[in-house]
Amino acid sequence: MNDRENAALVLFSGGQDSATCLAWALERFERVETVGFDYGQRHGVELTVREDFLAALKHSFAPWAAKLGADHRLDARVLKALGATAMTESVAIAMDTNGLPNTFVPGRNLLFFTLAGALAARRGIRHLIGGMCETDFSGYPDCRDDTLKAQQVTLSLGLGERVAIHTPLMWRDKAQTFALAQALGGQALLDLVLEHTHTCYLGERSERHDWGYGCGSCPACLLRAAGWARFVENGA
Repeated sequence: MNDRENAALVLFSGGQDSATCLAWALERFERVETVGFDYGQRHGVELTVREDFLAALKHSFAPWAAKLGADHRLDARVLKALGATAMTESVAIAMDTNGLPNTFVPGRNLLFFTLAGALAARRGIRHLIGGMCETDFSGYPDCRDDTLKAQQVTLSLGLGERVAIHTPLMWRDKAQTFALAQALGGQALLDLVLEHTHTCYLGERSERHDWGYGCGSCPACLLRAAGWARFVENGA
C-alpha cells in the first residue's frame, strides 16, 4: 500500500466528536495529520483546547504519537464575513424561519472539506475524516450522509484523484460516541475527551460537569450531557 493510501487528514475542531474520530483514524492509518479552522467562531476556545488535546494524546498514547503528523490551522473567517450566525456572533440561540437553528453556518462543512481536500492533495493524503453525524445533531444539512457522499465525488473529480471521506460517527448518537472513545483508548482516552475537548457553543469553560466543560444549557451542551447520561446508564 502506498503512502497516500495509508494516510489520513482529520478535521479536528477540538470537540468530542472530532477527537474520537482522531483516535479512530490513528487505529487505522499509518500517518495521520490534523486540520483545524478559524472561522471567527464564538467558541474560539476550541482552537486552544485542540492543542491541549493533541499534546495530552501524544503523552498518553506512544503508539499513536508515532503516527501523528503535522497539525494545520487554516483561516476560514470568510464564513463570518458572509453573515452573522449564533456561532459567530453574541446573539441568542433560536430557530430561524427556515426551520434550522441559527447556529447553522451555511457552507461551513462544504468549505472545510474543500480546504481539507486541497491540503490533503498537497500532503499526499487520500483519506479525509470528519465527525459529522445524522443521529444526535441539530439538523444541519451539511452534516448529512448524502451531502458528504456528494462532496466526496466532487472533490475526487475536482482534484483529479480519488478522495475518500470517512464519517465514523454518522449513525452513532452521543452515548455511542463516548462508548467508541472508550473502546478505542480505554478510560485514559475517555478521560482526555472529558477534560480536553470543547463542545459548548458559548465557549464556556469555567464549570466542569461530569461530561466535560460547558454552559450546560446550549444545544451542544444538552446533547453532550444527555449522551453522557445514557452512556453511564448503559454501564460505562
